[in-house]
Amino acid sequence: MPCHPARARELLDGGRAVVARRAPFVIRLTRRTLADSEVDGVEVRIDPGSKRTGIAVSEDRVHIRRNGAAASVRRGLVAVELRHRGAQIRDGLRRRAGYRRRRRSGNLRYRAPRNRNRTRPDGWLPPSLLHRVESTLSLVRRLCRYAPVTAIHVELVAFDTCAIAGADYRDGTRAGAEIRAYLRTKWERACAYCGVSGVPLNIEHIRPRSHGGSGRTSNLALACVPCNVAKGTLRVEVFLAHRPARLRQLMAQAQTDLHDAAAMNATRNRLVEALTTLQRPVSTWSGALTHWNRTAMGLPKSHTLDALVTGHLDHLGGAAVVRVPQQVLVVTATGRGSYARTTPDRYGFPRLLRPRKKQHYGFATGDLVRADLSRGKWRGRWVGRIAVRASGQHRLTTATCRFDVSHRNVRLLQRGDGYTYGISPEIIG
Repeated sequence: MPCHPARARELLDGGRAVVARRAPFVIRLTRRTLADSEVDGVEVRIDPGSKRTGIAVSEDRVHIRRNGAAASVRRGLVAVELRHRGAQIRDGLRRRAGYRRRRRSGNLRYRAPRNRNRTRPDGWLPPSLLHRVESTLSLVRRLCRYAPVTAIHVELVAFDTCAIAGADYRDGTRAGAEIRAYLRTKWERACAYCGVSGVPLNIEHIRPRSHGGSGRTSNLALACVPCNVAKGTLRVEVFLAHRPARLRQLMAQAQTDLHDAAAMNATRNRLVEALTTLQRPVSTWSGALTHWNRTAMGLPKSHTLDALVTGHLDHLGGAAVVRVPQQVLVVTATGRGSYARTTPDRYGFPRLLRPRKKQHYGFATGDLVRADLSRGKWRGRWVGRIAVRASGQHRLTTATCRFDVSHRNVRLLQRGDGYTYGISPEIIG
């Protein structure tokens, strides 16, 4: 069962437990087996998100009041915020595709593009979306290994993209009009950036395609040729930083981006199917119920607090959340390096070779280590992640600084697992 840090220190000092994992910190009892233990069990509650997913480990107990009435109380034991790297995966794939197009257009030696009529297996997801499912499943699997999890609760939310875009189902923004005619009417036949009219206008992406912008009509605007050339692939916030009034007007006319909503709609059912492989009962709940529970408990909006109140909570019958974790374990997906053997330049040509060997002197990039230095500027004991070098002078990154250290002064604490761990305070109103 999850315990208080003071209790963990007492067990470790008495020799009744050993450290099983340092990040996240997990201890294992040495003088008691599972057969000799009686635990009530805990439940894992998940609030999925496109960029961040909130996970809470909680327990529900029955509390007897002074008048003899029984009420259910929920205690939050552990709060975890998982930060995905789907945007990095998507940008990496787009960058690689751009390199290929550049080499083909330059008539260089490269393979011809494959046919566009390739079929994909049922349930296929892009790597950037599949990462959200697999990273959440991996973290929940670890929690099931560290704690006696008896059930899993997931918020199964679906976003109405038509309602978010502000369009009616049968009469959308482009009903009865071509895109160019609609844009001319929307932007009053003037440039969206400088306001000039009576000149040739081009169709411009407000959020550039190179930065994840889509081809939806809400992301299109009219721009004169000088503004279109000057903006290029810059973000609109950067291009109009010196004109905040024009920027506010432009963003007010542009509609909400649907990338996050589409990602959630595509992965919602796939996540539930993946969690069922953990051999635990999986229950799904609506986002409206989560919002109702959070409002009734008077809690602010956050992924971890939404995860804590996910599921049935009879607050009309006296149920309440009596404990909220003060700290949140922040787990950031960083990956395990790159498969590329060369580092390309801006045009996609190899600039330098990357080492094929991943480990040097027994260490790999991302390992959690402890460095004991007896002299010099960095004298003392330091704990952090390292980036290895073939010379043996590894780069150590701690919570406060970064410096080089010899492999002779480094001791391995935990192998890198593709994630980094940190602590942040919970948002409590």
